[in-house]
Amino acid sequence: MNVITRKNLWLFAFYMFVFGFIIILLGIISHVVVSSFAKSWFATPLPHKFTTNWYVYSYKTFQLPHIMYVTLIVAAGVVFFGLLISLPAAYVFARKDFPGKNYLMILYLLPILIPQMTYGIPLATVFFKYKIGGSILSIILANLVPMIPFGIFILTPFFEQIDRSIESSARMLGASRLKIFQKILLPLCIPGILVAGLLIMVETIANFELSFLVCGAESQTLVINLYYAIFASGMRPVYAVDAMAVIYMVLVMSLLLIILRFVPPTQMVFRLDKR
Repeated sequence: MNVITRKNLWLFAFYMFVFGFIIILLGIISHVVVSSFAKSWFATPLPHKFTTNWYVYSYKTFQLPHIMYVTLIVAAGVVFFGLLISLPAAYVFARKDFPGKNYLMILYLLPILIPQMTYGIPLATVFFKYKIGGSILSIILANLVPMIPFGIFILTPFFEQIDRSIESSARMLGASRLKIFQKILLPLCIPGILVAGLLIMVETIANFELSFLVCGAESQTLVINLYYAIFASGMRPVYAVDAMAVIYMVLVMSLLLIILRFVPPTQMVFRLDKR
């Protein structure tokens, strides 16, 4: 009886925690969304009047077309070069066994696990020393440091799911390794490539530390511009800042929904054990 009661108490506590978390999250999001449409909002449960003028204000004042252009260029560059490097690397980790493989995989984890400031500041120092800092290229290169290992660990389980006998049959028929990779493995790995690309894009758009350390006045991404809108000198309407936050949130959430449309979260799991 005591065991059953204790189990029920743990379940109750767990569900209360989840419920409380959802309520707090919805409260924060709903406040920002309502505030972005409020003409003015003081000491009342809801604004008396609603408007979309703050989105127009943000569009003009914060130079949203240029900011979105820089953000998309950076995200596209990181996705392209990240997949270009992580795709063959993931295949090697999934198919080959070699001495020190597990240690190398742990080494690849370090840029994801350790705080980005620890290697971001030396990286920014090197970039500005060689006149690369402050450009879009510097943001792409900085974001590639954690995104390449991130792509490897997403793509590795997709290669592991492909039966090795398919490759063996293709070799028996005279296909080269390059042909096998192009004609067999890549088509079978399309869901993994889409997931890896979209997740890398989301992480790049959301990345603040590395992008902030190496960006310049003309190479600010959306999240950096949002930071300056809040903390930079001068007075800005809080409703306009909330409108910027809603634009950023909608962009990231849309990409996440696209990811979940292609592959369920249970497939995005990697293993570190030897096969």
